Amino acid sequence: MEFDTIAAISTPMGEGAIAIVRLSGDDAIRIASQLFRGIHGKKLTEVVSHTIHYGHLVDPKDGQVVEEVMVSVMKGPKTFTKEDVVEINCHGGIVSVNRVLKHVLKNGARLAEPGEFTKRAFLNGRIDLSQAEAVMDLIRAKTDRAMNLALGQMEGRLSKLIRKLRQEILEILAHVEVNIDYPEYDDVEEMTHKMLKEKASYVREEIEKLLQTSEQGKILREGLSTVIIGRPNVGKSSLLNSLVHENKAIVTDIPGTTRDVIEEYVNVRGVPLKLVDTAGIRETEDIVERIGVERSRQVLKEADLILLVLNYADQLTAEDENLFKAVEGMDVIVIINKTDLPQQIDLERVKDLAGEHRMVTTSLLEDRGVDELEDAISALFFAGAIEAGDQTYVSNSRHIALLSQSLQAIEEALDGVEMGTPIDIVQIDLTRTWELLGEIIGDSVHESLIDQLFSQFCLGK
Repeated sequence: MEFDTIAAISTPMGEGAIAIVRLSGDDAIRIASQLFRGIHGKKLTEVVSHTIHYGHLVDPKDGQVVEEVMVSVMKGPKTFTKEDVVEINCHGGIVSVNRVLKHVLKNGARLAEPGEFTKRAFLNGRIDLSQAEAVMDLIRAKTDRAMNLALGQMEGRLSKLIRKLRQEILEILAHVEVNIDYPEYDDVEEMTHKMLKEKASYVREEIEKLLQTSEQGKILREGLSTVIIGRPNVGKSSLLNSLVHENKAIVTDIPGTTRDVIEEYVNVRGVPLKLVDTAGIRETEDIVERIGVERSRQVLKEADLILLVLNYADQLTAEDENLFKAVEGMDVIVIINKTDLPQQIDLERVKDLAGEHRMVTTSLLEDRGVDELEDAISALFFAGAIEAGDQTYVSNSRHIALLSQSLQAIEEALDGVEMGTPIDIVQIDLTRTWELLGEIIGDSVHESLIDQLFSQFCLGK
């Protein structure tokens, strides 16, 4: 498969020590060689692969120096895209890296589309689709656990298991076809309903195991939407600041200071939390605060975890009790804050309202109780301190949806076996299972989906 030569800036824009402009394609080395003048006078087209060279990038029209650079030359197929790849390392200023890119494009390269380098790696057979998606997961990982999960998928852990299941199904389908097309072959064992049930049951069990990891895997990948709620001035913003370890939210003694929803990502025991500090939920005449309260109610509906904060130094109010009603059926941790002040709250009543929900006492002013809260959050979603390296996790929403459809298809096949449906009819559902699993790794997927997936990548990846 032949492509034109693409180029893009592969490092974040802004000031830094080094920036990289990457080229990939049949003309990558030739284009870079036109611009590069090394201190030893050697052209890049003549150098050994996988070497780096110091020199200057010059304008070939007038010989004017554009930048001082280090250029890496890597010849395909032993590269990320399996094409010839050149990486030009220049100074990390915005002007310098844009000047380098401009001259590369003027001399024959095309600006890469978002994700096009990884897309070429996929189309050239370097990686499959699930591995390609893991590249972006790796870039976006917010915790070590999330990064380990992405690394495992990049290495092909999920791909190998999917291919194994597809091979199992393919062997079943091939056996059925031989029985149907060549019934005179006595040396081929007949595929009975019992045999088909045994093999299909194994595939179903493996799919179920993968889906059992999906909840934790999705949390590791996307983060846990965590909403802090409570009456005004119970310490919600202080809690946000304590977990983030920065003063992100304004903290005052004036009720209603937080007028809007504040979001921040935080790593709690390896669990990425998308932490949302809300305006205190209460009835108010203040128009601005009322808008904040309405937004708070909306994010509450979308939350994975609720941190309900109460004031140890205040008596329970009807507003507090209404908050317990608002979060019924959700994952909730009840936090009783301001334990450095004299007790006014009825703890027995709080226990009744909390039911089986975990309760933690804190004094955020004195930095007490935060470790216990972090332990409670981790235990709630990752009981037993499961590590991402222990097994194959499924974290991608697309993969989860396809696995769910695959499970439904294989269950329909097994239902057909139980009802005594002819095997050639049952194989329709088996074929559907095989195709759905193939979509996960890109063996049977529409071009429009591929374009959509890679368009979500950053420009230089």
